[in-house]
Amino acid sequence: MSDASAQAVPASAKVVIIGAGIVGNCLVGHLSRLGWTDMVLLDKGPLPNPGGSTGHASNFIFPTDHNKEMAFLTVDSQNQYIAAGLNNTCGGIEVAREPQRLEEFKRRMTSAKAWGIDARLVTPAEIKELVPFINEEILLGGYYTPSVSCVDSLATGTMMREEAVKNGGLRVFANTEVLDIETEPVTNGLPKVKAVVTDRGRIEAEYVVVACGVWSPRIAAMAGANIPLTPAVHQMADVGPIDILQESGAEVAYPIVRDMDTFCYERQSAGSMEVGSYAHRPILMRPDDIPSIQESALTPTELPLTYDDFDPQMEQAIELMDMLGDAEIRYAINGLLSLTPDANPVLGETVEVSNLWSAAAVWIKEGPGIAQLVAEWMTYGYPHMCDPHGSDISRFYPHEKTEWHINARCNEHFNKTYGIVHPREQWASQRGMRRSPFYAREEALGAVFFDARGWERPQWYESNANLLEKYPDACQPREHEWDARWWSPIINAEHLAMRESVGMVDLTAFNEFDFEGPGACAFLNYMCVNQVDVPVGRSVYTPLLTPHGGFRGDLTIQRLGQDHFRVITGAFDGGRDNYWFNKYMPKDGSVTFTDRSQGICTIGVWGPNAKATMSKIVTDHTTSAYDLSQEGFPYGAVKDVLIEGMPCTMFRISYVGDNGWEIYTRMEHGLRLWDTIAAAGEEFGIVPVGVGVYAVTGRIEKGYRLMAAELESEYNPVEAGLARPKVKSVDFMGKEAYLKAREEEPAAVMCTLSMDSQRCADGYDRFPTGGNEPILTLDGERILDAKGRVSRVTTAGAAPSLGKYLLLAYLPPEHAVVGTKLQVMYMNECYPVTVEVAGSTPLFDPTDARMKS
Repeated sequence: MSDASAQAVPASAKVVIIGAGIVGNCLVGHLSRLGWTDMVLLDKGPLPNPGGSTGHASNFIFPTDHNKEMAFLTVDSQNQYIAAGLNNTCGGIEVAREPQRLEEFKRRMTSAKAWGIDARLVTPAEIKELVPFINEEILLGGYYTPSVSCVDSLATGTMMREEAVKNGGLRVFANTEVLDIETEPVTNGLPKVKAVVTDRGRIEAEYVVVACGVWSPRIAAMAGANIPLTPAVHQMADVGPIDILQESGAEVAYPIVRDMDTFCYERQSAGSMEVGSYAHRPILMRPDDIPSIQESALTPTELPLTYDDFDPQMEQAIELMDMLGDAEIRYAINGLLSLTPDANPVLGETVEVSNLWSAAAVWIKEGPGIAQLVAEWMTYGYPHMCDPHGSDISRFYPHEKTEWHINARCNEHFNKTYGIVHPREQWASQRGMRRSPFYAREEALGAVFFDARGWERPQWYESNANLLEKYPDACQPREHEWDARWWSPIINAEHLAMRESVGMVDLTAFNEFDFEGPGACAFLNYMCVNQVDVPVGRSVYTPLLTPHGGFRGDLTIQRLGQDHFRVITGAFDGGRDNYWFNKYMPKDGSVTFTDRSQGICTIGVWGPNAKATMSKIVTDHTTSAYDLSQEGFPYGAVKDVLIEGMPCTMFRISYVGDNGWEIYTRMEHGLRLWDTIAAAGEEFGIVPVGVGVYAVTGRIEKGYRLMAAELESEYNPVEAGLARPKVKSVDFMGKEAYLKAREEEPAAVMCTLSMDSQRCADGYDRFPTGGNEPILTLDGERILDAKGRVSRVTTAGAAPSLGKYLLLAYLPPEHAVVGTKLQVMYMNECYPVTVEVAGSTPLFDPTDARMKS
């Protein structure tokens, strides 16, 4: 049923989707394909173009992305446009004016290889052959992707919407304003969506999806939820007519050009050229300030061009294509699009309101793929097609969802849309939001702080520069500036000093969640893979699984009392894990959940002299000396102690492969705890150690897996080498899929590889960063497992104790054999590698003797 101007909306529906742009339209199509019926699609504008960003977008797709998640969704979307017959392949060239852009193109070649995208580097002369009207004399080279295309997003959305209507499961109402979203309270749970109120009536709904692009925050706020994005201006001008383009007789006859160093693109549009800019000042808006349909000369998201911002960009465009100077600007806008604080989409169920879903901050290039992903998420409890870890709306902490933070970060990253962004690059804005009680001491020691979702975490300490002379062979500088960026050889020195004696690490960015009550044990046992019902004072390491058996979380749990458990999880997953536990909490009141992260600080103390250091200051509550031996305090044990009279909890565990503890105390005791440990370890040469050791060098030597790197929903514990010998008898989420995985031959095995040579063609060593470097056969072919997943580097880092540079990667069983020779591609060059470990046995200290001595 389509829209009729006086038609009333139905009284109820299973799901109401708000927004009929590319995402909303494709979402109803994919939900319909998955069996959903009784759906309603609303938009305040007319169809097929209701006036959002879909209607004015430039509609081209450059498929290469350094981010695996976004690259997958982009390629999948392009394939959906192709299947719809609405993809016009024209090719695309990214051109370089500056030498550093040529280096970036080498990196893009590596990502293209990883994701199976055809691409090649081209010379200025070759660019001229492809685009005869370009000024090749100002160019140094280019990156050419033959599969770049223009798509018809309005027609694609219309097709998907009409498919859902034809299937009998969708009713569509255009020109319909949403006035409110009602919620209802739930005992011992989040409020739940109840109804959508429109100017045509009220619709009771079990689910509501906000797919409103730039208006999404305003709509979500009606329900008391927060979708953290801001509308922002992207400038575009249609310049023409231009003879050579008119003579082509095609909508797009020439490759699209992205003039990357000027943050500009030129895309043929029949007889004219569309010039788009990301070079201007960031121009952000509030959703409430977007003009109404009635107030808009064109559409609400097509605002008048501010020529002062655009004129410098136009001059650069004319320099690249002088024919633009002989034509007129026929149409020009400040077009609105959505930006988020970390430049990723915001997808998934909102953390404030149950069954209220976000499908926002999505661009044309990934729209159909993201629509399918959200449809799977709503249907199966978690998507099957890929892991949306980086787009999950629950990743944000409260301070990251404020308008202040959103605007600060979006102001910073807008001009990086075409920028060269290093994988380790740190934010400059919104720093110092969360500081541990040790911050003053760390700052005085020359800590170089990295941002961890607002926490300032030392990556290394300049005060340890004197250690470089002690370990000269392991602490050589990196010759290439890219490899040395956001890195220091001091990291390797701190690593070796800790291995030799003792180091202390600030782990305050951990999240601590307390679960208490008579149902706590049963609840956590259902949520977790491994047995949680351990003795009081013991701990368990365990994954959390999705319903289909992939990784959803990775954490440790301490049993502090019969009905008291404490979950410890990392800085980057605290928001997601908080949401996940809350989503499944029992409604009978048998479990209480308390987030204690803001009140607890943590120091890790590790190394051969960790026991000697802590023995000097740890007592029990009668002030008697505490037995810190393995017999008195075994690995995995948790005990309450006094340290110089401060109540602390010590947890014997190690993520770096050496003996020691995580030590927790209240924030107000933190500074004294730091000083006490530092003084006790002075005779052993204790050093502060940064997260560069904790999260990279120490971890990779032990082959420990990391959430969002090795651990993704696309892989299971068997493949990751984390399956225990037995499976607990009680039910848990993902158990059926996990049992099935245990019975099958794994399609992939997590491996540790070493680089046999890091020497590049120019005669110096290179250092992969991890994430997108493909592992290749000796013939240079990509390696895919039986499930079609590519073998790529998930973590890369130095192993100073071993004198190697290590890589972690999943390999199919035929390649996951110790001694197998393969290659890794980095910056478009191949380097020989050897499989050192297939499975979870550590390369460093394989028997774990150091941790349990």
